[in-house]
Amino acid sequence: MVAERDGLTIKTVEGDMRDLSAFADGTFDLIFHPCSNSFVDHILPVWKEASRVLKKGGVLLSGISNPIVFTPDLVLAKQNIIQIKYRIPYSDLDYPGDPEIQKFLDSGEPLCFGHTLEDQIGGQTDAGLAITGFYEDGWPESEEPIHKLMKCFIATRAVKL
Repeated sequence: MVAERDGLTIKTVEGDMRDLSAFADGTFDLIFHPCSNSFVDHILPVWKEASRVLKKGGVLLSGISNPIVFTPDLVLAKQNIIQIKYRIPYSDLDYPGDPEIQKFLDSGEPLCFGHTLEDQIGGQTDAGLAITGFYEDGWPESEEPIHKLMKCFIATRAVKL
């Protein structure tokens, strides 16, 4: 889709965040990457591709979920009990017989993946990006008890070296 206004043209391209081959090296000054990591099975290719398409000095603003949010037992969490059940890295695909996960999938929710902090933050630096900002955010009004106890979202600002 292409939109034009006041001499500015914006073109949207649908694709896979792990494969930005539609774009040349050094194309962008800024990449905004919201908490979409939870919807991709392997995060390291995302950082490598983001770094590749950023210009030198370009900025990646990234939101990530703390992997802790993927660990609690879903049944007990509804009772405000936090008990670790799932491992990190996490994948809905690793628990095919889990009735709680199946309920999410049956309701049309997308597959979810929880990545290690090493892959989410260290993966950015390994891809040639320097973390220049770090921020935590919370969601205390969430029904999930983990969010009432700690900030579960992280934002990074990274610059391509």
